[in-house]
Amino acid sequence: MEITTPRGPVSASVHGVGATVLALGHGAGGDRQTGLLVRLADALAKGGCAVVLYNFPYSEARRRAPDPPAVLEQTVTAVAARVREALGARALVLGGKSMGGRIASQAVAKGLAAKGLVFLGYPLHPPNRFATLRDRHLPDIGVPMLFVQGTRDAFARADLLASVLGGLGERATLHSIEGGDHSFAVPRRSGRTPAQVEAEVASAIREWLGARGL
Repeated sequence: MEITTPRGPVSASVHGVGATVLALGHGAGGDRQTGLLVRLADALAKGGCAVVLYNFPYSEARRRAPDPPAVLEQTVTAVAARVREALGARALVLGGKSMGGRIASQAVAKGLAAKGLVFLGYPLHPPNRFATLRDRHLPDIGVPMLFVQGTRDAFARADLLASVLGGLGERATLHSIEGGDHSFAVPRRSGRTPAQVEAEVASAIREWLGARGL
């Protein structure tokens, strides 16, 4: 699928068919072919949820530096419009890995319609910069939010994340990946394989969507 944005066309891949469409943006250093996203998309598609993975303009052009926030948010808005038009989504859920999820949440906080948000490692703060929180817009979001976070995530200290989510009340659901880092990798001593962890992530998303009739 090709999506027209103010900075030119970007590509997207569609995984599965379903009345609910989950559109996921990638992290700052990735693209829509990031292994974790592709594997999760395929797993969710088997459960009857359509998943769309898309590039931002900078990753489409194979540039390393992310676009300005306004361009990133405009891309999410364009993706939402295209998905509704092309796939006839009954329910659209937005989100993504790290930066992709944060940008989607900023767009929704500014009025973009969505039934929910799924964060795969929300980047609450840069590593070791605990005073620089990226949470100011979150209270402006009125839809349910799922935060899938590793307990060793350097971008989201557990106590700070708990405080932010506590302020969001019932809108926020936290699913913790025990021992997981920002990309859900766990120590070898945990005895868990990457496939097992990713299956847990997919299951958490599937159950969260199901509990909300999505």
